[in-house]
Amino acid sequence: MTKKKAFIPVFRPNYGPEEIKAVTEVLKSGWIGLGPKTQEFEEKFAKYIGAKYAVALNSATAALHLSLIAAGVKPGDEVIVPSFTFVSTAHVVMYLGAKPVFADIEPDTLCISPKDVAKKITKKTKAIIPVHYGGHPCRIKELRKIAKAKKIIIIEDASHACGSTYGGYKIGVTSPLTCFSFHAVKNLATGDGGMITTDDKAMAERLRRLRWLGINANTWERIATISKVGPKSYKGYGWYYEVAELGYKCHMNDIAAALGLAQLKKLEKSNKIRRKLAATYTKALSKLPGITCPTVDSNVTTSQHNYVIRYDKRDELHLYLREKFISTGVHYLPIHLQPFYRKLYPKVKLPIVEAEWKKVLLLPLYPQLTSKEQLFIIKGIRDFVNSHND
Repeated sequence: MTKKKAFIPVFRPNYGPEEIKAVTEVLKSGWIGLGPKTQEFEEKFAKYIGAKYAVALNSATAALHLSLIAAGVKPGDEVIVPSFTFVSTAHVVMYLGAKPVFADIEPDTLCISPKDVAKKITKKTKAIIPVHYGGHPCRIKELRKIAKAKKIIIIEDASHACGSTYGGYKIGVTSPLTCFSFHAVKNLATGDGGMITTDDKAMAERLRRLRWLGINANTWERIATISKVGPKSYKGYGWYYEVAELGYKCHMNDIAAALGLAQLKKLEKSNKIRRKLAATYTKALSKLPGITCPTVDSNVTTSQHNYVIRYDKRDELHLYLREKFISTGVHYLPIHLQPFYRKLYPKVKLPIVEAEWKKVLLLPLYPQLTSKEQLFIIKGIRDFVNSHND
């Protein structure tokens, strides 16, 4: 029987014995919900980022949603978002009855354009959600200047940017609220998961209530510490809690947190490998006719979540590589062109997004990608481009 050839995937989580051991210990402990490992993960992640507080959730979508609530976004408000990102960035605005206002991107980094953001601000604008596309930080300094002048909050979508830096500081300390993703394909992968970092104590405390149905003390806190709420006769009883406001069920659990702790230990090394692989791609592909490789600004360090080339014959190249068992992807079909949003906002025109998304192609990138595999991918691209060079 002939062995079926395996595809080289676009993404692969960087798991090993450490993750297996971490999850096994949690399962043996008997405490798998929101508990001590989640608390430990929050503390160590906050320290790694340089933020005062971190709040662990079950997804980055939840992180963005709760951040908007904490920021006071209400029905009728407007929130400026890039269209060139995953749909969660706009959906969470809609959840609150607010309006997502789509901004164009910069042609070099593919991140949100500060100039277009400035044009889109109205009296209804409550927040801006910039996305660090591919792990490359957007131009935060310019965005902060715009936001400060108009008294608008910035909530960073750092789903791709765990470990990225801007001006020497980790992404996660440059704005009032920053949201991270730990989805299975991310640099720090817990299967599903998210985190919000902030330096605002009151904001952090509210976010912890919001993630657990508005309850003022989670189960672990009620067991691990003497209750500080309720009538005097109830103090010290682990069962007592109060519902302070309308909240949601979107906290992290200790299985995911255990994976997160193991992943956090290897994040810097993994990101360094990603950047090295990216440099190899750029060196090999940048001189090919028609190929545009990613830009990296001098004042940033990218987590290099993905590696995206741009090429006019993107779809043909994608199919050619697939025949060679090389997976590639497209991130993203712009949100404003998705059927749901196109019906709601048919007049939205974003020239740069609409031109560039048709060219983008994600190449395989993950720490376990071997030199042999990468050279095979590069050869496939080179062969196709050279045979189709007009």
